[in-house]
Amino acid sequence: MKNEETLDELRKYDLKIIQPRHGYRYSLDPLLLCDFAAIRDDEEAVDLGAGCGIIPLILARTAPDSRLVGVESQSKMAELAVKNVLLNGLAGKIDIRHADILDVKKLFPASSFDLVVANPPYRKRGTGRISPKPGRDLARHESTASLADFLAAAKNLARLTGRICFIYHPSRLAEFLIEADAMKLAPVRLRMVHGTPAAEARMFLIEMAKGRKCDLTVLPPLFVHDEKGDYTQEMELILSGADS
Repeated sequence: MKNEETLDELRKYDLKIIQPRHGYRYSLDPLLLCDFAAIRDDEEAVDLGAGCGIIPLILARTAPDSRLVGVESQSKMAELAVKNVLLNGLAGKIDIRHADILDVKKLFPASSFDLVVANPPYRKRGTGRISPKPGRDLARHESTASLADFLAAAKNLARLTGRICFIYHPSRLAEFLIEADAMKLAPVRLRMVHGTPAAEARMFLIEMAKGRKCDLTVLPPLFVHDEKGDYTQEMELILSGADS
């Protein structure tokens, strides 16, 4: 392992994760998305924007009989994802593809997956602060692929009976729903994520279906921390599998 990388553990999933020491490092969002998506055994799933491979790795541990694919546009991150797959003995279950989201139609036949997940960059080009750390801006700011491109790719890859699950920033919720409706992606479940019970939502989790009408269920909010600043019981379960 290089000096510019760190080796971290996710004990709940018995995973070792190599990450850039100073570049983009995964946050709680991938863990929340994996918990929300609730992959089932035997499902075929694809992660759009896989980064270091954290989401496919967790999904592979959650559903051992599933087949996972991670698509990542940054070459260094795609290489890191491959290393993490090998490090955790999951080479036969996870396939990492170095490709742009705009090109996924060339990689897979339409309607190939039971589950499509994505944690896309949520800042538009030219907005927000610029990070001095390499790789972080590409993970946070839209580059070649926009929100609409991620939604279009997800729709193309999902089966008619499949599920599409995203985590995204609430400042763009209205835009997200408008784009999804234009593509005939019906919202099925929506859940807001708050840092504390008194804080505004920091992210939202959404499940969508394509080609069919659904009634939207707005789930109770998910609180990361309680009033004392400790993880809530639900977050403890997500992070470690143990009650707080």
